[in-house]
Amino acid sequence: MSESNATSALIELQGITRIYRLGSEEVRALRGVDLKVRKGEWVGIVGQSGSGKSTLMNVIGCLDTPSSGEYRLNGRAVAHLSDDELADIRNREIGFVFQTFQLLPRETALANVELPLVYRGLKAKERREKAKLALEKVGLADRMYHRPNELSGGQRQRVAIARALAAEPSLLLADEPTGNLDSATGEEIIRLFEALHDAGHTIVLVTHEPRLAARCPRAVRLSDGRIIADGPGLEVAMQNLRDDPRLAAANAELSARAGG
Repeated sequence: MSESNATSALIELQGITRIYRLGSEEVRALRGVDLKVRKGEWVGIVGQSGSGKSTLMNVIGCLDTPSSGEYRLNGRAVAHLSDDELADIRNREIGFVFQTFQLLPRETALANVELPLVYRGLKAKERREKAKLALEKVGLADRMYHRPNELSGGQRQRVAIARALAAEPSLLLADEPTGNLDSATGEEIIRLFEALHDAGHTIVLVTHEPRLAARCPRAVRLSDGRIIADGPGLEVAMQNLRDDPRLAAANAELSARAGG
C-alpha cells in the first residue's frame, strides 16, 4: 500500500444527522457524526440496538441519505446525488457483505459472484475470470460450481465476501458478518478479513459484539446517534464492556487478551 493511499481519506463524514419522522414523532438516529476513514484502514463500528450504527452503515453504504451534513466517498460528495448515481456508486465503489449472505439459492457460487459484474456490463468471459479470482482469494476454488445449499455457513459467507471483492471496490462494508455463524466458523471469517486488510483493502465492519470490534485495528462506538469513543479496537471494546455489567464474561476474556 502506498503512502498516499495510507494517508488519504476514503470516507469523510461531517456533521451527519439523520432524522426519521414516524407520524408526529421525530426520531434522531444520528446526531452530528464526524468520521474519517483512511484508505487501507479496518474500522469496526460498534453499538447496541438503537445506537445508530445501522443508520450510519446505511449512510456510508449510500443506502440512505443524511438529513444534514456532508458525506464524501473517495473524494466525491454523495449527499445530493440522484438515485441512479447512488446506485452506480454502490455498484462500483462499495462491496457489501451481509449477515444473511443474500445468495441466489439456485445459482452456483460462481454465478452469485458474477452478479454485480453483470450490472457493470462486463462481457461474460471477463466477469467469469474476475469471479474465479475472487473465489480463489477466499479459498473456494474447489467450490465454485456448488450451490448455496451444498455449502456450509462459513463457505456461503466466503462466497458473499468473494462477490463483494469481485468488482474491486474501494470499500468493503460488512454488516454483522459472523452473526449467523458458530464461533469456530466466525473465527475463520475474521481471519479472512484480517488477510484482506493485510492485502490493503479498506474495511468497515458493523457489529453489536464487543469481542468482534476488539479484533479491528480501530473501532468507533456509537450511543444515541453520537460517536462516544474512537480508538484502538481492543480499548474501545473494553470500554464498552466496562459500561455494561451484563457482559462480564466477555470483559474478562478481553482483559486477559489485553494482559497477554
